Amino acid sequence: MSESSQPYKTYSEVKLQQQQLLRKNVIDAACILLVEEGPEAVTVRRVAQKLSCSTKIIYSIFGSKDGLANEMYLDGCRLLAETFEQVPVTKNVLADLEALCWAYWEFARLHSAYYKMMFGGALSDFKPDEQSLEGTTTALSRILQTVIHAMEQGALKEQDPLLVVRMLWSALHGVIHLQFAGHFLTVDMAQEVYAFTLKNTLDVCKSSSSPA
Repeated sequence: MSESSQPYKTYSEVKLQQQQLLRKNVIDAACILLVEEGPEAVTVRRVAQKLSCSTKIIYSIFGSKDGLANEMYLDGCRLLAETFEQVPVTKNVLADLEALCWAYWEFARLHSAYYKMMFGGALSDFKPDEQSLEGTTTALSRILQTVIHAMEQGALKEQDPLLVVRMLWSALHGVIHLQFAGHFLTVDMAQEVYAFTLKNTLDVCKSSSSPA
């Protein structure tokens, strides 16, 4: 029997597999608490209760509540990236950019607990570390690439593409944050403001040769 087809794992392999499974279970449990009960329910004690284990085990894996929160943040980044990946690429680069911005709206609507944790300060004591911030950059890379393509095609004015992405992100996040804070009477009203903000922000960036 060849070594590659051996029907067993070494002790080190089994131990590593168990550690990875436990780590995933902790993150999954914390994310379930986040979605079902809100950010205030995400504590090490509550997660330990859900898994019927001691808080010491969770601290030994993540070091602190912030360590766990960072992993949840990265989980949210993966969800956001998957949301953008579902947006098809067409021959109309500006339409693609608008579609991605509406996908961002849908992410906030469908995954509001994640959104509030990642971008709304729901976990008041949590500040994302460098790895988590890189996860955000990766998630937004699809928008960045679309902005770059729009500039290459002359649909948007030539300027710093990252600055354009950040301007779009800031403007659209502002509408979503106000909606979550209850400043719009209905979702339809918030959506109308979102559409108006998106149109006018993109208009500022369009080149003179772009269609209105």
